[in-house]
Amino acid sequence: MEVKKLSFQDTLAIGLMLFSLFFGAGNLIFPPALGQAAGENVWVAILGFLTTGVGLPLLGVLAIGLSGSNDAGDLAKRVHPLFATVLMVSTYLTIGPLFAIPRTGAVSYEVGVKPFVAGASDGLGLLIYSVIFFAVTCWLALNPSKIVDRVGKILTPALLIMLVFLVGQAFISPMGAPLAPQGEYQSHAFAKGFQEGYLTMDTLASIVFAIIVVNAIKSKGVRNAKEIAKVCTGSGLIAAFFLGAIYVSLAYLGATSVGTIGQAENGGIILSKAANIYYGSAGNLILGLAIIFACLTTSIGLVSACATFFTRFFPRLTYQNLVYILSIFSLVISNVGLTQLIAFSVPVLIGIYPLVIVLIFLVFLDPLFGGRTEVYRYSMLLTAIVSLVDGLKAANISLGFVTKSFSSYLPLFDISLGWLIPAVAGAVLGYIISLLFSGSSEVSPEQIR
Repeated sequence: MEVKKLSFQDTLAIGLMLFSLFFGAGNLIFPPALGQAAGENVWVAILGFLTTGVGLPLLGVLAIGLSGSNDAGDLAKRVHPLFATVLMVSTYLTIGPLFAIPRTGAVSYEVGVKPFVAGASDGLGLLIYSVIFFAVTCWLALNPSKIVDRVGKILTPALLIMLVFLVGQAFISPMGAPLAPQGEYQSHAFAKGFQEGYLTMDTLASIVFAIIVVNAIKSKGVRNAKEIAKVCTGSGLIAAFFLGAIYVSLAYLGATSVGTIGQAENGGIILSKAANIYYGSAGNLILGLAIIFACLTTSIGLVSACATFFTRFFPRLTYQNLVYILSIFSLVISNVGLTQLIAFSVPVLIGIYPLVIVLIFLVFLDPLFGGRTEVYRYSMLLTAIVSLVDGLKAANISLGFVTKSFSSYLPLFDISLGWLIPAVAGAVLGYIISLLFSGSSEVSPEQIR
């Protein structure tokens, strides 16, 4: 029987679809802020950022494609069904009502509205705007229609075109030269950039988006596992290329902006001021409108996805009820402000991200250890212990002797990468235990479905 194969055009279309899933206006605010802080070390820092902001999301998509999983939770079930539930709920809360959905409102206000309401009360302006923003989000999420897709297809290219003009000017006529690096960027530029890449939340989102890619491939008649993996790889590389190009360009824009616009609180302010410097008020207007609508389509998609997911756990609540709850909750959270929202999200992401990273790598290495459950469980256990302590440390909560011991004796802990060695040690320990005890077993496809 002949294996159905997709053309390059089909792979390109799926790759652009994946890019549009990952590409949210919220992601635009982090590379410029990194560039400002990293200064002369911007290229080392952005390499770390690309590792977690582009490389790991790509691996997340490939992990689903190569494993043949039917659901994002299938990967986590290799550890334990309860772990899978906790991880997926945590992921949806993070890319949903706790951080990502409120961020769409905060970012679109910071870039699209704030430049035009100078002198007005920030708190009142954000409140009024967020009420309107999330009311529209709620209405469209309750009544999903093709208009949302059409708006997204128009506005994502519009935003990209505006960005090309903006960063193009940054390369042609830089606002200044990169200055001396600040803070951790002075001595640990790569590690700091690596950690900043967590803020995109795309690695968390990848284990959710990947199944959409797999289904898109299957909808074109592809059933062969190798061909699905091949198309996942090709489309993933296409999405990664465009994301990487945008991140590098925006980081350079930020690095060269300090001398002209000064140090900004967040990347939204940098983008807004840069658009004004290069193109005047018209630049602010075009960029603002594009980002507002890009954030709106992202918000609608996330509210809809989260409402659908949480109906599994709250059967008494209808999809419509959950849309109302998620919209109102996100409205409240968005009013803490963009800078504060980012600060609150950092400890949570530092706690969750290592678990997802290690899980993805274990899936790739699965053939080497025969899918033994002990390898997954012990590696994830030690990773979880360190990442929990690390997340608490990022929140300025010390566990006393434990935190001090990790800081003194665990390599890389002070740069938030202390989970690396425990993850490897746990995998080795799990493999040895699986060989010593006869009850050990491999993970079969039936066990994870």
